[in-house]
Amino acid sequence: MTPCRKCGACCIAPSITTPMPNMPNGKPAGVRCVNLNDENLCTLYGRPERPTFCSGWKPDREVCGKSFVQAMKNIAALERQTAFEHQEPRSEQV
Repeated sequence: MTPCRKCGACCIAPSITTPMPNMPNGKPAGVRCVNLNDENLCTLYGRPERPTFCSGWKPDREVCGKSFVQAMKNIAALERQTAFEHQEPRSEQV
């Protein structure tokens, strides 16, 4: 298992659509979660208020890369891919 570098990329790059403490409307992609402290640790970690989405993130070499910048780019790419997959189909105009 890849150890977490505690860079905070997984708490900044993805969007979170569920309400959470201090962010009742969730969080847009690229915005630092307000529940991430100055040491890049989640203040909701281990608490029932922590979103299920967040609990699903596990350190992974392919996602985290070798740096914060790589992790941000990789997670942003995943965000774009999943956003595209979940878009409503457009109807053809005649």
